Amino acid sequence: MKFSTKTGTPQSLSTDALILGVFESGAQPAATLAADEASNGLIGRLQKQGDFNGKTGSSLIVRHPEGLKAARLILVGLGKADELNSKNWMQANRTALNAVLGTTATDAINTLAAIEVNGLSASARLRQAVVLAGECAYRFDSFKTTPKAQPVKLNAVTVFTAGKATKAMSDAVTEGAAIVEGMNLTRDLGNLPGNICTPTYLANEAKKLAKTFGLKCLILEKAAMEKLGMHSLLAVAKGSDQPPKFIVLEYNAGKKTDKPVVLVGKGITFDTGGISIKPAAEMDEMKYDMCGAASVLGTLRAVAGMKLPINLVVIVPTTENMPGSSATRPGDIVTSMSGQTIEILNTDAEGRLILCDALTYAERFKPAAVVDVATLTGACVVALGQVATGLLGNNDPLVNELRTAGTATMDRAWELPLWDDYQDLLKSPFADMANIGGRWGGTITAACFLSRFTKAYPWAHLDIAGTAWIQGKDKGATGRPVPLLTRFLMARAGKAD
Repeated sequence: MKFSTKTGTPQSLSTDALILGVFESGAQPAATLAADEASNGLIGRLQKQGDFNGKTGSSLIVRHPEGLKAARLILVGLGKADELNSKNWMQANRTALNAVLGTTATDAINTLAAIEVNGLSASARLRQAVVLAGECAYRFDSFKTTPKAQPVKLNAVTVFTAGKATKAMSDAVTEGAAIVEGMNLTRDLGNLPGNICTPTYLANEAKKLAKTFGLKCLILEKAAMEKLGMHSLLAVAKGSDQPPKFIVLEYNAGKKTDKPVVLVGKGITFDTGGISIKPAAEMDEMKYDMCGAASVLGTLRAVAGMKLPINLVVIVPTTENMPGSSATRPGDIVTSMSGQTIEILNTDAEGRLILCDALTYAERFKPAAVVDVATLTGACVVALGQVATGLLGNNDPLVNELRTAGTATMDRAWELPLWDDYQDLLKSPFADMANIGGRWGGTITAACFLSRFTKAYPWAHLDIAGTAWIQGKDKGATGRPVPLLTRFLMARAGKAD
C-alpha cells in the first residue's frame, strides 16, 4: 500500500473515498464544515434527519455526494467534541478504514489526522493514521483456497493536512509506512504454522533482511552453540528434530563510537511444553510463542526502512520445545553460557532458558541497553489482560523510556516490580537457581530469573504473552510491540517528535 500527504479543500479532492470525522455535538472539524458547505449542507441534514448521529464507532457511506469530487464520503463518528481522546480518535480511524475496505475503493483520503487530539502532535497523528491504515488492511489468507475476507482493493491512502505539508509531516508518513512494513512482517511470521515457520525458516528470513538492507548476519548452528556453552538453550532443543538456530543481525547506521541497542526476541517456533506438556485446548496458539522473535525482526525491518541513525543488534535464539525421546526432563540440571547452573523443574518454562544464553551473548557488544521481548508467562495475561505488555527491568531510565514510547504509540506497557524479595522463590537445593518460582508472581519471578544474566548492562524485559496475538474467531498476530520498540529507538536516535 502507498501512503502520502495532501492538502487543499475537501471539495477539490478527487478520490474514491473521502473520510470525514463528525462530532455528535460541538463544533465540527474544519474539513467536515468545508465539505458540508460545498455539498449544500448534506452532512448537517443527515444529522438532523437522524440518519447519522456522530456517536463514537458509527459510520455512514454516502455515494456520489453533491458538490464534491469524491466518489464516496465515509462519515465516521467522533463522539462529543469535548470528549475526544486518543483512544476514540484511533477507533474512528479503524472504523473509517474498515468501511472503506468494505467497498471497491482503490484509494482514500483521510482527514482525521488534521483534527487536534490531546497528547498527539500533528506528526504523531499522521504517523498513527498510516499505521492504523496498514493494520486494518492486513490480511493473512495464504493457505485458503477461497480467501476468508474480501480481497483488499485499497492500494493508496493519502493523509490530509490542514496546512502546507512540511518535511516533518512527510517524514512522519514515511516513518508510519516503515512501521507498517515491520508490523506486517511480524504478523506474517507469527501467523505462519509451526510446520512452516521453523527455526531454519526464521534464519532464512533473517538472511533475506540482511540482503535487502545490507546488514551483518550471523547464524550459529548447534555445534557453535555447544562450543560457546549455551547448554541452557540446547536443553530446550533436545526433544525436537528441528535444528536450533542462533540468529544475530547488526544494523550500523549510527556513529562508530555509539554503543548499540540490543533487542533479544524469544523464538520458540512451537511450544508443546516439552515433557511438562500443555493441555490440548488452544495448543495450536503455541505457534505464536515466537512472536518475540518476530517482533524484533519486524522492528529491525522498520528501523532499516526509515534509515534510522542508530546502531542496533537483533538476537534471536530459536528452537522448538517438543517432548521427544531425548527431551530434557523435569529435575535435569544444565549449565548456562554464563556458567550459572539451572535446575529445570518445569520444561514448559523454556523461554527463559533460551533467553538467558542470548542475554549472556549480548555482553560481547558492550551494549548501551538490552531489551528482551518474549511471550513468556501466562501470569502476565492474568495480571494485565490483552491491553498492556508487562514491563520490568534493572534500569529505571530505560524502563521509563519504554513506557513513554508505549504511551505515545498506544502500544502500552505497564511496569511490574523487580524487587530482590522475589529472588528467593528461585532457590534450588541442587543448582544455582530453579527455572520457576512457583505459583505466585509468575511474571516477576520469570524476570528475576532473566535479571541474573543481565548484570553487565542496562536491561528491560517486555512480556508480550497477552498482547502479541488475539484469540477467538478472528485470532491472529497483532504486530505488537513493533510500534513501541520503533518509537523507543526513534527517541534514542533523536528522531521522535
